Amino acid sequence: MARRNILTKEQPTLYKKCRPVTEFNSRLHQLLDDMKDTLALENGVGLAAPQVGVLRRAVIVLETNVPEGEEEYMIELVNPEIIETSGEQYGAEGCLSVPEEYGMVRRPMHVKVRAQDRNGETFEVEGDGLTARCFCHEIDHLEGIIFTSRCERMLSREELEAGSIEEE
Repeated sequence: MARRNILTKEQPTLYKKCRPVTEFNSRLHQLLDDMKDTLALENGVGLAAPQVGVLRRAVIVLETNVPEGEEEYMIELVNPEIIETSGEQYGAEGCLSVPEEYGMVRRPMHVKVRAQDRNGETFEVEGDGLTARCFCHEIDHLEGIIFTSRCERMLSREELEAGSIEEE
């Protein structure tokens, strides 16, 4: 397993727009594999390439909406774009690049994304609830947007201690 360092909100790389992936080669495969390992080791639910210092349009999202008895799995999205949204959810959001800070963010309840896989093949994937939130959050990272700029309000320490909040 290869763990990459996660950049934090103080680092300017996180605020830069990422370039599209144009070469679907072993370097991309290694990046995606390392991102999966890093996400698993950090117990997160999403990770974007700029968070590990790579300004390319690639993200990993943990699909948590699986039937009982089935394993959660990671979705690789290269050059993703949101093509459809519906509904609304309002809830607590966090980020591995903004440790121990959470805020209330409004996101779509359902999201459809068009992306490429690690070999350059185009596909579409849909997500609801937490997965939809993660798609939006991670694709924001590719535009240099951190969730704190979308927060309607940050949560206090007391609010965090009163409820369970998942990192994204």
